[in-house]
Amino acid sequence: MALPEENLDDVIASLTDDNSEAEPVSASDDSVQSGKDPVILTERAVRQIRKIKEKEELDEHLFLRVAVEGGGCSGLSYKLGFDIKTDDDKIIESQGIEIVIDAKHLMYLNGIRIDYPDGLDARGFTFDNPNASESCGCGTSFAV
Repeated sequence: MALPEENLDDVIASLTDDNSEAEPVSASDDSVQSGKDPVILTERAVRQIRKIKEKEELDEHLFLRVAVEGGGCSGLSYKLGFDIKTDDDKIIESQGIEIVIDAKHLMYLNGIRIDYPDGLDARGFTFDNPNASESCGCGTSFAV
């Protein structure tokens, strides 16, 4: 069942069952899987991110944002783009790329591996999420 985008914060709040303000998670916090980076970019993904940023002549102060939103055939969809940092964001670095993630989304994305296959049979960003209980066939949405 697809969830409306504007209700994502309500969905996240109900799943965490916590009414307190979300605090940023650091790599040393227990909530981050031990021994794992919160977001892992492959070399192919890094090359493509840099290529896009250069081609679009984007400001060097923009970060790569990884997020989730309600929607997609499995319930939640991945969002990837360039954005500014907000007070609710956690900054993570993978292979020299600074990534921002809203702290409320981190529980869905912790340990995710983002790749960019560029072969004849597959092209585009892919997401390998250890937190997903199911994924759609195209790999752009998931459920927990």
